[in-house]
Amino acid sequence: MIKFFKTDERVRIHETDAFENGCWIELVNPTDDEVDDIRALTGIPEEMLKAALDEEESARVDTDDGATMYIVDSPMLVDTEDGSMYTTIPVAIIYNAKCIVSVSLSASPVLNALRLNRTPVSTRKPVEFILHFMFENVKRFSSSLKQIDKKSLRLQAELHKSMRNQELIELLTLQDSLVYFSTALSANASVYGRLTRMEGVQASEDYRDLADDIMIESRQAGEMCSIYRDILKTTMDAFSSVISNNVNNVVKRLTIITILVAIPTLIAGLLGMNVKLPFGMHVETGSPYEFWIVLGVCVVLTALCSILLVKMTDKVKIRTPKQIKKKRRK
Repeated sequence: MIKFFKTDERVRIHETDAFENGCWIELVNPTDDEVDDIRALTGIPEEMLKAALDEEESARVDTDDGATMYIVDSPMLVDTEDGSMYTTIPVAIIYNAKCIVSVSLSASPVLNALRLNRTPVSTRKPVEFILHFMFENVKRFSSSLKQIDKKSLRLQAELHKSMRNQELIELLTLQDSLVYFSTALSANASVYGRLTRMEGVQASEDYRDLADDIMIESRQAGEMCSIYRDILKTTMDAFSSVISNNVNNVVKRLTIITILVAIPTLIAGLLGMNVKLPFGMHVETGSPYEFWIVLGVCVVLTALCSILLVKMTDKVKIRTPKQIKKKRRK
């Protein structure tokens, strides 16, 4: 898809029907024919126009044949089978003496913000356009990180009520999103550093201030991402321990029940064999209450074993080496 935009006299971006000098060309997942058309109109090398179409393309700066390209990773919210998750896609901003070209695989929310004129920016000033794009991109990272944190807190509150696989899977998805963001922010930081050293940026005080804001926002976003990753990792470890503890408790109860049920089964099996019964409990001469006697013995033995097992399991404690030494001294 190809769209042409240009800034009017009121410094507002509006869409145009054809290519003009000083315009902004937006390419979203372009075909080979569309890339050839833009190359013929702008003179930008084909390699640059196709660089951002690789999902694994890393953030970098490149200059070739009078054109300069900045590739950065931009946050995106995508829908998956396990729910929505944040990921990143490479976005390229290329400019030369004729125009500015943006290339991406999907429509970027950051570029959409520029199209909606939320920030006054001129398509005739490539350096200003790139600075504002970079600043909006960093703010998008910060906003997405805050959304991830809110969703993480909501999922944790739900897990405190009942442990379900869906919430755990969503937490894992958020953890993956933070990994993508951490990698992207680290790669983008090198591009921001190159950007601040541009002659065009250093020549204007406003541009220098905006570049400094980009660097500050980038560092803050990186710190936020690191903190949220640590918190989420600790949370996942805690929930894993809780789940393991719950499983152990269930297994312990089932084991106790199995042992208690085995006691009357063992007694009934022994007395049911084709042999003479002890204590004069024969069928012909035995006591008329022999069934109730056997049943009473089973109940008493089961009760005693249950009390013994409960005390034994309650006394199982984890002792530290210091406690063990103290016990030996006593």
